[in-house]
Amino acid sequence: MKGQSSLILGIIFAVIVAIFSVINVESVRVHYLFGEASIPLILVILFSTLAGGMIVGSVGLFRQFSLQKENKLLRKKIEEKLGPDALKEDATEPKQEEPKEAADKKEGE
Repeated sequence: MKGQSSLILGIIFAVIVAIFSVINVESVRVHYLFGEASIPLILVILFSTLAGGMIVGSVGLFRQFSLQKENKLLRKKIEEKLGPDALKEDATEPKQEEPKEAADKKEGE
């Protein structure tokens, strides 16, 4: 569900930026570090949006990789303390054994 809502919000944002860009087509003067140029505003808006998206995406990827590394380290520590089978799905919930009397009653029924 989270992926769908993110996709829908991304599409809505892209449509808003596209409409805003198409409305602003006049040429603007852009001052660079070593000069200046006259560029259509639509290109400035689209480039800025793309650059911002790439920055946010790269920060998100860096965060994801660091979390994966931390997860791997923590799993290794858990396995060292509790054994190699500690993180298997069957080992997540400890099994409770029934008392012998209760098991005998079930067999007798």
